[in-house]
Amino acid sequence: MIQDYGTLYIVATPIGNLDDMSKRAIKTLLQVDLIAAEDTRHSKRLLQRYAISTPMMTVHDYNESAQVKKLLSFLQKGKSVALISDAGTPLISDPGYRLVRMVRQKGINVVPIPGSCAAIAALCASGLASNSFIFEGFLSVKQHARLERLKSLKDETRTLIFYEAPHRIIAMLKDMSDVFGEDRYVVVARELTKLFETIRGDCLSDLVKWIESNTEQQCGEFVVLVEGVQKASLSELTEEDHRILKILLQELSVKQAAHLAAKITGKKKNLLYQQAIM
Repeated sequence: MIQDYGTLYIVATPIGNLDDMSKRAIKTLLQVDLIAAEDTRHSKRLLQRYAISTPMMTVHDYNESAQVKKLLSFLQKGKSVALISDAGTPLISDPGYRLVRMVRQKGINVVPIPGSCAAIAALCASGLASNSFIFEGFLSVKQHARLERLKSLKDETRTLIFYEAPHRIIAMLKDMSDVFGEDRYVVVARELTKLFETIRGDCLSDLVKWIESNTEQQCGEFVVLVEGVQKASLSELTEEDHRILKILLQELSVKQAAHLAAKITGKKKNLLYQQAIM
């Protein structure tokens, strides 16, 4: 690091409840020369709450390449910059990695100021395995691409974590049901740290019904956590189970075959579904 250079601070901000802002984050935003925000209009409310009047500039997906050059020049002149996102920890499904990579390549110091992260907050409260997990962020808005990505993850044994927008949450869960099986256990965390925070875990088929029947549960920011596949459970299927499933698949869809096979064999429907799509 060259001492004459400034410092880039990666500052986490609240994901909803403004009281989650750390003292260190406030102090940093007060002391830096510039705040690079994803949306300055959105961040203005947070800064006003803590009487922070530091100048801001916008850095988002569409202008990041151009803004990186400006910020790099700013830092090389000995000025300090704080990077914040609309909510939570910057760079987690948000722009900024190009800036951080370029700054580090130039030998400029990068300092993380940790704090809220929706994915980790949801994982902690989900009851799902947290010793090993995968963060996938947002799936594609196009159904074909979304389904292909889900298919590539159907045998994953680690907990899967996704973000989703309210207008796509039902479509996403239905696609998951088609790929993972309607009995796969999933936790939906909505509006974390906010007034109408909701965390609900259930099998996919029941989750879809619950959200479809309650329009209030279709609003806000979503974190979706999927329980990983229990590989050892596949050994529970006998040769007769496999034979029955194979016969049914010749005449029925995967979902129908798994459903009927479960009734015939007494084995779990989701287990039979996972076997059928292998």
